[in-house]
Amino acid sequence: MGEFVDAALGFPAVLFTFLLVVVVGYWILVLLGALDIEALDFDADGDVLGGMGFAGVPVAVTASLLIAIAWFVSLAGTVLFGGVLLLAILALLVALAVAWFATRLLVKPLQRLFPSGPEASRADFVGSVCVIRTGRVSQTFGQAEVTAADGSSAIIQVRQTGTDTFKSGTAALIYEYDADGEFFWVTPVPHPEPHG
Repeated sequence: MGEFVDAALGFPAVLFTFLLVVVVGYWILVLLGALDIEALDFDADGDVLGGMGFAGVPVAVTASLLIAIAWFVSLAGTVLFGGVLLLAILALLVALAVAWFATRLLVKPLQRLFPSGPEASRADFVGSVCVIRTGRVSQTFGQAEVTAADGSSAIIQVRQTGTDTFKSGTAALIYEYDADGEFFWVTPVPHPEPHG
C-alpha cells in the first residue's frame, strides 16, 4: 500500500491525484443529493468543451473522465519512469493526450443520453394550428389537440374571447398562452380567399 501512495504522490501522478480526490468528493455529494450533476456546468453552450469535441455532455462527466484517465496513465508513468524527470514529463504529456482521446471516444456515445438544445415550453405552441376536441370552446371551457415540432401531440386547454363557433374537429390558431390560467387563446383559422 505504501508503494501505491508513493506512486500516487510522485511526479507526474501527483498533479492529477488531488484533482481525482475532488472528483470523487463531487460524485459522493451528487450521490447523496447535496449537489446536482449539472452543478459545474458553467459552460452551458458547450463553447469551451464543445470546441474540444465534448459538447452535449455535462462538464462534470467530461472533466471526471479526463481527470480519471489522466491520473491512471500518469500513475503508470510514475511507476515506470519515477525519478527520471525527462521521462516523467514525457509520461505527463502522454497521459494528457491519452486522456483527451479516450474521453472523446467515451463521450461520443454519452451525448445521446443528454438532450441538447432548449427545453420544450408551452409557449412553443403559440402560432401553431390545433384541432378542437370538445363540442364547444368558450371563455371558460375547451380542449384541443396540438402537434409539437418533434411530432408528438398533446391535449391542451383552450379558450376564446369572441363568439366564434368551434365544433369538434375544426382547426383553430393558437395566438397566446395564459401562464396564470395555464390555457391557450385560440381564434378560427382564416380561410384563404378564393382566387377568381
